[in-house]
Amino acid sequence: MNSDIPKDSALPALREPTRWGLRRRELRTLAMVISIKALLFLFGVQSYQALQNERVVGLRGWLEIWNRWDALNYQKLAQFGYGATGELKPLLVFYPLFPVSVRLFAFITRDYLISAFIVSTIASLITAVVFLRLVELDYSKALAQRAVWFLFIFPTSYFLHIGYTESLFLMLALSSVYAARKQRWFGAAVFGAFACMTRPNGLVLLPMLVVEAVHQYRTTRRWRWQWLYIPLAAVGFGAYLLMNKYVTGDTFAFISLQQQFFGKSLSSPLTGIDNAWGSMISRPPSEAEMIGTQEVLFIALGLICTIVSWIKLRPAYSVWMTGNWLMFVSVSFVLRVPRYTLAMFPIFILFSMLATQRVWLAVITVWSILYLSLFASTFVCGNWAF
Repeated sequence: MNSDIPKDSALPALREPTRWGLRRRELRTLAMVISIKALLFLFGVQSYQALQNERVVGLRGWLEIWNRWDALNYQKLAQFGYGATGELKPLLVFYPLFPVSVRLFAFITRDYLISAFIVSTIASLITAVVFLRLVELDYSKALAQRAVWFLFIFPTSYFLHIGYTESLFLMLALSSVYAARKQRWFGAAVFGAFACMTRPNGLVLLPMLVVEAVHQYRTTRRWRWQWLYIPLAAVGFGAYLLMNKYVTGDTFAFISLQQQFFGKSLSSPLTGIDNAWGSMISRPPSEAEMIGTQEVLFIALGLICTIVSWIKLRPAYSVWMTGNWLMFVSVSFVLRVPRYTLAMFPIFILFSMLATQRVWLAVITVWSILYLSLFASTFVCGNWAF
Protein backbone atom coordinates (compact mmCIF):
# COMPACT_ATOMS: atom_id res chain seq x y z
CA MET A 1 0.00 0.00 0.00
CA ASN A 2 1.25 3.53 -0.84
CA SER A 3 2.12 5.23 2.46
CA ASP A 4 1.49 8.69 0.96
CA ILE A 5 -2.23 8.39 0.22
CA PRO A 6 -4.62 10.52 2.30
CA LYS A 7 -5.32 9.07 5.71
CA ASP A 8 -8.64 7.65 6.79
CA SER A 9 -9.79 10.19 9.39
CA ALA A 10 -11.96 7.53 11.01
CA LEU A 11 -8.98 5.53 12.18
CA PRO A 12 -7.99 6.24 15.81
CA ALA A 13 -4.60 7.88 16.29
CA LEU A 14 -2.11 6.05 18.46
CA ARG A 15 -0.77 8.07 21.37
CA GLU A 16 2.93 8.74 20.92
CA PRO A 17 5.54 9.56 23.55
CA THR A 18 6.25 13.28 23.82
CA ARG A 19 8.98 15.50 25.21
CA TRP A 20 8.20 19.14 25.97
CA GLY A 21 4.82 18.54 24.34
CA LEU A 22 6.43 17.46 21.07
CA ARG A 23 6.45 14.06 19.41
CA ARG A 24 9.68 12.45 18.23
CA ARG A 25 9.16 13.28 14.58
CA GLU A 26 8.39 16.88 15.53
CA LEU A 27 11.66 17.05 17.42
CA ARG A 28 13.40 15.61 14.36
CA THR A 29 11.70 18.24 12.23
CA LEU A 30 12.95 20.99 14.55
CA ALA A 31 16.45 19.53 14.38
CA MET A 32 16.23 19.59 10.58
CA VAL A 33 15.10 23.24 10.54
CA ILE A 34 17.81 24.29 12.99
CA SER A 35 20.41 22.50 10.85
CA ILE A 36 19.16 24.26 7.71
CA LYS A 37 19.23 27.57 9.57
CA ALA A 38 22.83 27.04 10.74
CA LEU A 39 24.02 25.95 7.29
CA LEU A 40 22.30 28.92 5.67
CA PHE A 41 24.00 31.41 7.98
CA LEU A 42 27.36 29.71 7.43
CA PHE A 43 26.81 29.76 3.67
CA GLY A 44 25.86 33.44 3.86
CA VAL A 45 29.08 34.36 5.65
CA GLN A 46 31.27 32.35 3.30
CA SER A 47 29.48 33.75 0.23
CA TYR A 48 29.88 37.31 1.48
CA GLN A 49 33.58 36.89 2.21
CA ALA A 50 34.25 35.20 -1.14
CA LEU A 51 32.23 37.60 -3.27
CA GLN A 52 32.82 40.87 -1.40
CA ASN A 53 36.42 40.19 -0.30
CA GLU A 54 35.58 41.43 3.21
CA ARG A 55 35.76 39.57 6.51
CA VAL A 56 32.65 39.02 8.62
CA VAL A 57 33.60 39.60 12.25
CA GLY A 58 31.71 38.29 15.27
CA LEU A 59 28.14 37.11 15.79
CA ARG A 60 26.73 40.53 14.99
CA GLY A 61 28.56 40.49 11.67
CA TRP A 62 26.89 37.19 10.82
CA LEU A 63 23.51 38.87 11.33
CA GLU A 64 24.26 42.24 9.76
CA ILE A 65 24.93 40.81 6.31
CA TRP A 66 21.25 39.73 6.27
CA ASN A 67 20.03 43.10 7.54
CA ARG A 68 18.97 44.52 4.18
CA TRP A 69 16.10 46.31 2.49
CA ASP A 70 12.78 45.99 4.38
CA ALA A 71 14.49 44.52 7.46
CA LEU A 72 15.94 47.98 8.15
CA ASN A 73 12.49 49.55 7.88
CA TYR A 74 10.97 47.09 10.35
CA GLN A 75 13.71 47.83 12.87
CA LYS A 76 13.22 51.55 12.36
CA LEU A 77 9.52 51.11 13.12
CA ALA A 78 10.34 49.01 16.17
CA GLN A 79 12.59 51.75 17.49
CA PHE A 80 10.73 54.92 16.57
CA GLY A 81 7.17 53.88 15.77
CA TYR A 82 5.00 55.29 12.99
CA GLY A 83 5.03 58.93 11.92
CA ALA A 84 3.15 61.19 9.50
CA THR A 85 6.20 63.17 8.38
CA GLY A 86 9.78 62.69 7.26
CA GLU A 87 11.37 59.31 6.60
CA LEU A 88 8.81 57.54 8.81
CA LYS A 89 5.87 58.55 6.61
CA PRO A 90 6.27 55.90 3.86
CA LEU A 91 6.73 53.19 6.50
CA LEU A 92 3.03 53.34 7.30
CA VAL A 93 2.53 50.78 4.50
CA PHE A 94 4.23 48.17 6.74
CA TYR A 95 1.90 46.34 9.10
CA PRO A 96 2.56 46.66 12.85
CA LEU A 97 2.73 43.23 14.49
CA PHE A 98 6.28 42.31 13.49
CA PRO A 99 7.89 45.63 14.58
CA VAL A 100 5.85 45.56 17.80
CA SER A 101 7.13 42.03 18.50
CA VAL A 102 10.70 43.16 17.83
CA ARG A 103 10.26 46.10 20.19
CA LEU A 104 9.01 43.81 22.96
CA PHE A 105 12.08 41.60 22.72
CA ALA A 106 14.30 44.67 22.51
CA PHE A 107 13.26 45.55 26.07
CA ILE A 108 15.22 42.43 27.06
CA THR A 109 18.05 42.35 24.51
CA ARG A 110 18.53 46.13 24.14
CA ASP A 111 19.28 45.39 20.49
CA TYR A 112 16.72 45.65 17.68
CA LEU A 113 18.75 43.60 15.20
CA ILE A 114 19.11 40.64 17.55
CA SER A 115 15.47 40.96 18.59
CA ALA A 116 14.32 40.75 14.96
CA PHE A 117 16.25 37.51 14.52
CA ILE A 118 14.85 36.11 17.77
CA VAL A 119 11.28 36.78 16.63
CA SER A 120 11.89 35.15 13.25
CA THR A 121 13.71 32.17 14.79
CA ILE A 122 10.95 31.40 17.28
CA ALA A 123 8.26 31.87 14.63
CA SER A 124 10.06 29.68 12.09
CA LEU A 125 10.37 26.80 14.54
CA ILE A 126 6.71 27.00 15.48
CA THR A 127 5.82 27.21 11.78
CA ALA A 128 7.62 23.92 11.13
CA VAL A 129 5.70 22.07 13.85
CA VAL A 130 2.28 23.53 13.01
CA PHE A 131 2.73 22.86 9.29
CA LEU A 132 3.76 19.27 10.02
CA ARG A 133 0.68 18.73 12.18
CA LEU A 134 -1.60 20.38 9.63
CA VAL A 135 -0.44 18.18 6.75
CA GLU A 136 -0.65 15.06 8.93
CA LEU A 137 -4.39 15.66 9.32
CA ASP A 138 -4.83 14.51 5.70
CA TYR A 139 -1.69 12.71 4.64
CA SER A 140 1.00 10.33 5.82
CA LYS A 141 3.82 11.28 8.17
CA ALA A 142 6.35 10.88 5.38
CA LEU A 143 4.46 13.23 3.08
CA ALA A 144 4.09 15.80 5.87
CA GLN A 145 7.82 15.64 6.63
CA ARG A 146 8.64 16.24 2.97
CA ALA A 147 6.27 19.21 2.83
CA VAL A 148 8.17 20.87 5.69
CA TRP A 149 11.46 20.03 3.97
CA PHE A 150 10.34 21.71 0.75
CA LEU A 151 9.15 24.79 2.65
CA PHE A 152 12.49 25.29 4.36
CA ILE A 153 14.64 24.72 1.27
CA PHE A 154 12.43 26.80 -1.04
CA PRO A 155 14.53 29.30 -3.04
CA THR A 156 13.37 32.27 -0.94
CA SER A 157 13.14 30.42 2.38
CA TYR A 158 16.01 32.49 3.82
CA PHE A 159 13.34 35.08 4.59
CA LEU A 160 12.00 32.67 7.22
CA HIS A 161 15.21 33.06 9.22
CA ILE A 162 15.95 36.80 9.07
CA GLY A 163 14.30 40.05 10.16
CA TYR A 164 11.30 39.86 7.85
CA THR A 165 7.62 39.09 8.44
CA GLU A 166 7.51 35.77 6.57
CA SER A 167 8.00 33.40 9.51
CA LEU A 168 5.68 35.32 11.85
CA PHE A 169 2.96 35.53 9.20
CA LEU A 170 3.21 31.85 8.27
CA MET A 171 3.14 30.85 11.93
CA LEU A 172 -0.09 32.81 12.48
CA ALA A 173 -1.78 31.82 9.21
CA LEU A 174 -1.00 28.13 9.64
CA SER A 175 -2.09 28.25 13.29
CA SER A 176 -5.40 29.78 12.21
CA VAL A 177 -5.98 27.06 9.63
CA TYR A 178 -4.92 24.30 12.02
CA ALA A 179 -7.24 25.61 14.74
CA ALA A 180 -10.12 25.65 12.26
CA ARG A 181 -9.36 22.09 11.18
CA LYS A 182 -9.43 21.05 14.87
CA GLN A 183 -12.78 22.83 15.46
CA ARG A 184 -11.20 25.57 17.60
CA TRP A 185 -12.87 28.44 15.82
CA PHE A 186 -12.23 31.17 18.36
CA GLY A 187 -8.52 30.37 18.20
CA ALA A 188 -8.72 30.39 14.40
CA ALA A 189 -10.22 33.88 14.49
CA VAL A 190 -7.65 35.18 16.98
CA PHE A 191 -4.70 33.85 14.98
CA GLY A 192 -6.34 35.24 11.85
CA ALA A 193 -6.64 38.68 13.44
CA PHE A 194 -2.95 38.68 14.32
CA ALA A 195 -2.11 37.53 10.77
CA CYS A 196 -4.08 40.52 9.45
CA MET A 197 -1.88 42.76 11.62
CA THR A 198 1.23 41.23 10.05
CA ARG A 199 0.59 41.18 6.30
CA PRO A 200 -2.27 42.37 4.04
CA ASN A 201 -2.85 38.88 2.67
CA GLY A 202 -3.99 37.87 6.14
CA LEU A 203 -7.40 39.02 4.88
CA VAL A 204 -7.49 35.96 2.61
CA LEU A 205 -8.01 33.92 5.78
CA LEU A 206 -11.57 35.24 6.02
CA PRO A 207 -12.93 33.56 2.86
CA MET A 208 -10.68 30.59 3.51
CA LEU A 209 -12.18 30.01 6.96
CA VAL A 210 -15.70 30.46 5.59
CA VAL A 211 -15.05 27.85 2.88
CA GLU A 212 -13.55 25.49 5.48
CA ALA A 213 -16.68 25.88 7.63
CA VAL A 214 -18.90 25.14 4.62
CA HIS A 215 -16.78 22.10 3.76
CA GLN A 216 -17.09 20.79 7.31
CA TYR A 217 -20.86 21.35 7.25
CA ARG A 218 -21.23 19.43 4.01
CA THR A 219 -19.17 16.60 5.47
CA THR A 220 -20.89 16.34 8.86
CA ARG A 221 -24.26 18.04 8.25
CA ARG A 222 -23.86 19.69 11.65
CA TRP A 223 -24.14 23.42 12.31
CA ARG A 224 -21.59 24.89 14.74
CA TRP A 225 -22.35 28.25 16.31
CA GLN A 226 -18.59 28.75 16.77
CA TRP A 227 -18.38 29.58 13.06
CA LEU A 228 -19.74 32.99 14.04
CA TYR A 229 -16.26 33.77 15.39
CA ILE A 230 -14.83 33.90 11.85
CA PRO A 231 -15.52 37.63 11.24
CA LEU A 232 -13.39 38.45 14.29
CA ALA A 233 -10.35 37.76 12.12
CA ALA A 234 -11.00 41.10 10.41
CA VAL A 235 -10.37 42.92 13.71
CA GLY A 236 -6.64 42.83 12.99
CA PHE A 237 -7.07 44.70 9.72
CA GLY A 238 -9.41 47.10 11.48
CA ALA A 239 -6.67 47.84 14.02
CA TYR A 240 -4.29 48.65 11.14
CA LEU A 241 -6.87 51.04 9.64
CA LEU A 242 -7.33 52.76 13.01
CA MET A 243 -3.57 53.20 13.23
CA ASN A 244 -3.63 54.89 9.81
CA LYS A 245 -6.37 57.20 11.08
CA TYR A 246 -4.51 57.99 14.30
CA VAL A 247 -1.17 58.74 12.62
CA THR A 248 -2.32 60.62 9.51
CA GLY A 249 -6.01 61.43 9.98
CA ASP A 250 -6.80 59.25 6.95
CA THR A 251 -8.08 55.72 7.51
CA PHE A 252 -6.81 54.59 4.10
CA ALA A 253 -3.57 56.58 4.00
CA PHE A 254 -1.58 53.45 3.19
CA ILE A 255 -3.15 53.26 -0.28
CA SER A 256 -1.89 56.67 -1.43
CA LEU A 257 1.45 56.13 0.31
CA GLN A 258 1.92 52.82 -1.49
CA GLN A 259 1.45 54.59 -4.81
CA GLN A 260 3.42 57.72 -3.89
CA PHE A 261 6.55 56.07 -2.49
CA PHE A 262 6.53 52.56 -3.98
CA GLY A 263 4.83 53.09 -7.32
CA LYS A 264 2.23 50.39 -6.68
CA SER A 265 -1.54 50.58 -7.03
CA LEU A 266 -4.35 48.11 -7.62
CA SER A 267 -4.51 46.98 -11.21
CA SER A 268 -5.51 44.13 -13.49
CA PRO A 269 -3.28 41.05 -13.11
CA LEU A 270 -2.55 41.33 -16.82
CA THR A 271 -1.04 44.78 -16.30
CA GLY A 272 1.32 43.65 -13.56
CA ILE A 273 2.34 40.49 -15.41
CA ASP A 274 2.91 42.46 -18.61
CA ASN A 275 5.19 44.89 -16.76
CA ALA A 276 7.17 41.99 -15.27
CA TRP A 277 7.48 40.46 -18.73
CA GLY A 278 8.67 43.78 -20.10
CA SER A 279 11.37 43.96 -17.42
CA MET A 280 12.93 40.82 -18.90
CA ILE A 281 13.66 42.76 -22.08
CA SER A 282 14.07 46.40 -21.13
CA ARG A 283 16.29 46.24 -18.04
CA PRO A 284 20.04 45.54 -17.65
CA PRO A 285 20.90 41.80 -17.31
CA SER A 286 20.97 41.65 -13.49
CA GLU A 287 17.67 43.49 -13.09
CA ALA A 288 16.15 41.63 -16.03
CA GLU A 289 16.90 38.36 -14.25
CA MET A 290 15.71 39.29 -10.76
CA ILE A 291 12.92 41.78 -11.50
CA GLY A 292 11.84 40.20 -14.76
CA THR A 293 12.60 36.52 -15.32
CA GLN A 294 12.34 35.29 -11.74
CA GLU A 295 9.17 37.27 -11.07
CA VAL A 296 7.54 35.77 -14.18
CA LEU A 297 8.69 32.23 -13.31
CA PHE A 298 7.30 32.40 -9.79
CA ILE A 299 4.07 33.97 -11.05
CA ALA A 300 3.75 30.97 -13.37
CA LEU A 301 4.60 28.53 -10.56
CA GLY A 302 1.93 30.05 -8.33
CA LEU A 303 -0.69 29.99 -11.08
CA ILE A 304 -0.01 26.37 -12.05
CA CYS A 305 -0.09 25.21 -8.42
CA THR A 306 -3.27 27.21 -7.80
CA ILE A 307 -5.02 25.45 -10.67
CA VAL A 308 -3.79 22.04 -9.51
CA SER A 309 -4.88 22.79 -5.94
CA TRP A 310 -8.52 23.00 -7.07
CA ILE A 311 -8.18 19.41 -8.27
CA LYS A 312 -6.00 17.85 -5.57
CA LEU A 313 -6.50 19.74 -2.29
CA ARG A 314 -9.19 20.89 0.13
CA PRO A 315 -11.36 23.75 -1.16
CA ALA A 316 -10.14 26.05 1.63
CA TYR A 317 -6.51 25.55 0.54
CA SER A 318 -7.48 26.37 -3.04
CA VAL A 319 -9.16 29.58 -1.88
CA TRP A 320 -5.97 30.50 0.00
CA MET A 321 -3.87 29.88 -3.11
CA THR A 322 -6.21 31.83 -5.37
CA GLY A 323 -6.59 34.80 -3.04
CA ASN A 324 -2.86 35.12 -2.42
CA TRP A 325 -1.90 34.77 -6.08
CA LEU A 326 -4.41 37.44 -7.11
CA MET A 327 -3.18 39.82 -4.40
CA PHE A 328 0.43 39.43 -5.54
CA VAL A 329 -0.20 40.10 -9.23
CA SER A 330 -3.11 42.57 -9.12
CA VAL A 331 -0.81 45.58 -8.85
CA SER A 332 0.60 47.99 -11.39
CA PHE A 333 4.19 46.96 -10.61
CA VAL A 334 4.69 43.29 -9.70
CA LEU A 335 7.60 42.79 -7.33
CA ARG A 336 8.68 40.29 -4.62
CA VAL A 337 6.51 37.43 -5.91
CA PRO A 338 9.26 34.83 -5.23
CA ARG A 339 9.26 35.90 -1.57
CA TYR A 340 5.49 36.20 -1.31
CA THR A 341 5.10 32.68 -2.72
CA LEU A 342 6.33 31.35 0.64
CA ALA A 343 2.91 32.19 2.08
CA MET A 344 1.21 29.84 -0.41
CA PHE A 345 1.87 26.83 1.81
CA PRO A 346 -0.28 24.35 -0.18
CA ILE A 347 2.43 24.50 -2.85
CA PHE A 348 4.66 22.47 -0.55
CA ILE A 349 1.96 19.86 -0.06
CA LEU A 350 1.71 19.54 -3.84
CA PHE A 351 5.50 19.30 -4.10
CA SER A 352 5.46 16.53 -1.52
CA MET A 353 2.72 14.64 -3.32
CA LEU A 354 4.69 14.86 -6.55
CA ALA A 355 7.88 13.79 -4.77
CA THR A 356 6.47 10.33 -4.02
CA GLN A 357 8.33 9.58 -7.25
CA ARG A 358 12.06 9.69 -6.62
CA VAL A 359 12.87 11.57 -9.79
CA TRP A 360 10.62 14.47 -8.74
CA LEU A 361 12.01 14.39 -5.22
CA ALA A 362 15.47 14.88 -6.72
CA VAL A 363 14.37 17.53 -9.23
CA ILE A 364 12.49 19.69 -6.71
CA THR A 365 15.23 19.38 -4.10
CA VAL A 366 18.06 20.24 -6.48
CA TRP A 367 16.12 23.16 -8.01
CA SER A 368 15.28 24.52 -4.55
CA ILE A 369 18.80 24.31 -3.14
CA LEU A 370 20.47 25.72 -6.27
CA TYR A 371 18.24 28.77 -6.40
CA LEU A 372 18.26 29.18 -2.62
CA SER A 373 22.05 29.42 -2.91
CA LEU A 374 21.84 31.92 -5.76
CA PHE A 375 19.28 34.18 -4.12
CA ALA A 376 20.81 34.02 -0.63
CA SER A 377 24.31 34.89 -1.85
CA THR A 378 22.89 37.74 -3.93
CA PHE A 379 20.95 39.05 -0.94
CA VAL A 380 23.82 39.04 1.58
CA CYS A 381 25.98 40.98 -0.88
CA GLY A 382 23.44 43.80 -0.77
CA ASN A 383 21.86 43.19 -4.17
CA TRP A 384 18.14 42.86 -4.83
CA ALA A 385 16.82 39.38 -4.18
CA PHE A 386 13.16 39.98 -3.36
